[in-house]
Amino acid sequence: MWSGGAWRAALSRVPCGRRAQSAQARLRDILERELEGIRDAGTWKSERVITSRQGPHIHVDGVSGGPGTQLCGGPCHATAAMCLSSSFPGILNFCANNYLGLSSHPQVIEAGQQALEEFGAGLSSVRFICGTQSIHKDLEAKLARFHRREDTILYPSCFDANAGLFEALLTPEDAVLSDELNHASIIDGIRLCKAHKYRYRHLDMADLEAKLQEAQKHRLRLVATDGAFSMDGDIAPLQDICRLASQYGALVFVDECHATGFLGPTGRGTDELLGVMDQVTIINSTLGKALGGASGGYTTGPAPLVALLRQRSRPYLFSNSLPPAVVACASKALDLLMENNAIVQSIAAKTQRFRSKMEAAGFTISGVAHPICPVMLGDARLASRIADDMLKRGIFVIGFSYPVVPKGKARIRVQISAVHSEEDIDRCVEAFLEVGRLHRALP
Repeated sequence: MWSGGAWRAALSRVPCGRRAQSAQARLRDILERELEGIRDAGTWKSERVITSRQGPHIHVDGVSGGPGTQLCGGPCHATAAMCLSSSFPGILNFCANNYLGLSSHPQVIEAGQQALEEFGAGLSSVRFICGTQSIHKDLEAKLARFHRREDTILYPSCFDANAGLFEALLTPEDAVLSDELNHASIIDGIRLCKAHKYRYRHLDMADLEAKLQEAQKHRLRLVATDGAFSMDGDIAPLQDICRLASQYGALVFVDECHATGFLGPTGRGTDELLGVMDQVTIINSTLGKALGGASGGYTTGPAPLVALLRQRSRPYLFSNSLPPAVVACASKALDLLMENNAIVQSIAAKTQRFRSKMEAAGFTISGVAHPICPVMLGDARLASRIADDMLKRGIFVIGFSYPVVPKGKARIRVQISAVHSEEDIDRCVEAFLEVGRLHRALP
């Protein structure tokens, strides 16, 4: 057995280049074994390459599309500003967060191009140094008005907004109470803060109340929840959450990434849908889904909170400001939504059409009345094989498995867009029926 000194002496005689190569070889071996384990478990996630713009019909590298026509359908035809009708044969896309179909809207694209010409590609800096332009301030004010809040702060993504909120707001004197199925960005953001952490069972109000009673000793108590849960398509019971928060002197935070733009009568989110806009203190959401589909996130709420985030939120202070073209695209998407909310009604009807037809066929669809429609399959390999066979039939969907969802809860998450036609939805259902029978996934 070598002593520590003898081992260091021997190591010192090995050239640095050989030691570095040996360390890299060990790393490569560790990584290859980890990757092989993922493949063996059937949870390997391949990336398909899209060679066209985002939309209900797309082109996928190496895959020939079936017959299809891009049609808005429904009440979207009522206004030229919201209509995207054009012939576009290709793959039917049912797994994008492009809920309102605005990511390739001509007016959204034009707004981005104009901003690129006027404001350039980017600011080359963080906001407080030399990275704030007038369009950033204009969009923050517009988002605050949209959500009926006092102020808003922009981030590169909502993941950054969630990473920046809890650490800046909460101290060791405080407590945060989080739904166990909250998005990973909320979980990671909470991990960064020094507050006392309570996790309540998913949508379980009795468990939340018990945790609130236990947390009464803390200075601030913040209940944190997704408004709409992205993996399951269910909606937080915000009326009950707000009632309990009021009863126990707590604040309410809601992540609205999968609600902003299309839930509620005017698309303002789950707090509007459930009539509690005046009871939710803080909202985080995204510009990268319904509002243009590019990138960006934000926090909106009390003006003093937003001011504090500008001073202390690390993702805000140490990240370049959002590119001007992205800001302009999101701003135009928000304008289109506020000018005419017929598209919000359209997505609700199309969601119901898909859910009812799939359930009638014998599939189990998680969630209620949300355009996220998880087709529950259980087995990871089965979900992956069905997704592959759906693509062969011209339908782009993705199998979700561990660690994105719990083990044994694999699924295909279908997402409805307002620019899907009824014919698109029916074709998707027919393909699921054919592939489901092929793999004996139907009763």
